[in-house]
Amino acid sequence: MFHPLRVRAIERLTDDSVAVTFTVPAELRETFRHKPGQHLNVRYTVDGEEIRRSYSICAPATEEPADPALRVGIRLVEGGAFSTYALKELAVGDQVDAMPPMGRFVLTPRAGHYAAIVGGSGITPVLSIASTLLAREPAARFCLIRSDRTAASTMFLDEVADLKDRYPDRFQLVTVLSREEQQAGLPSGRLDRERLTGLLPALLSVGEVDGWYLCGPFGLVLAAEGALHGLGVDRARIHQEIFHVDDGPAATTRTRVEAPAHSTLTARLDGRSGSWPVQDGESLLETVLRSRADAPYACKGGVCGTCRAFLVSGEVRMDRNFALEPEETGAGYVLACQSHPVTPEVELDFDR
Repeated sequence: MFHPLRVRAIERLTDDSVAVTFTVPAELRETFRHKPGQHLNVRYTVDGEEIRRSYSICAPATEEPADPALRVGIRLVEGGAFSTYALKELAVGDQVDAMPPMGRFVLTPRAGHYAAIVGGSGITPVLSIASTLLAREPAARFCLIRSDRTAASTMFLDEVADLKDRYPDRFQLVTVLSREEQQAGLPSGRLDRERLTGLLPALLSVGEVDGWYLCGPFGLVLAAEGALHGLGVDRARIHQEIFHVDDGPAATTRTRVEAPAHSTLTARLDGRSGSWPVQDGESLLETVLRSRADAPYACKGGVCGTCRAFLVSGEVRMDRNFALEPEETGAGYVLACQSHPVTPEVELDFDR
């Protein structure tokens, strides 16, 4: 369910990114209290077209009685309708519709040693994770390995520097620039799997890290995941969130199977159920949206996970999946925006 929020502040971070802060009405404070690492799905109408996008919350997670802090980072995407609008036209006082914070790329503050490998705007949720963890848990340590093109394109420079100054013994920062040499630190270049395999053991005891958080473009996350697997890190300790997927082969979760000539979808959403015929070629999300405009979605690209639903019965084929963990797909969850029926009858539950 969407709620109207007012823009309280807009801060320019780099030439192509901003941080937007929203005011949360008193009656919605508990609804919009986020966990560190979660994101907001926002909705806005631009030139008569409804635009939905997902943006991670960069602010630390607050607890009662403090007001929830809703500050998101937005980087300009070439051809991106909402990011272009946010950087060029969005103003303080404007109203934007937002769903309550969601997402499972989170870290509940607790003692331990944690690390993150991020690229570009992938710093956004990790900034919330690190700042919340270090403030709430004195027995926690955090290592941040971040990759950016240049120093001028690096988001949240001041906020990360503040963490380094505030927690010098518990916060470790490693910065790599892919297109610019640094006066000190690591040589420039991309963080690929081979480089990470050599770099990580030199920075910290890889096997003693309690949780790894990977966030950014698909190529970086894939490289980091591969390096960690090669270094013997258990899959359960690796958490990832994709911010951008280049055009290329789809990430399938099942062998491709021809769809039945006719299929019916039954879906439960917000306590109400309905059944509809699936039209040729459409995803199950598109089937639901023809009758239920309140069906949850944001990116429609298999990245944000907003349309996650439990597969009650039947079988589906997912074209892409960059949002669900193996444990979730194994438990029966699918992405409705990427799912197509394989059996004549399919039932989804968006409420689980």
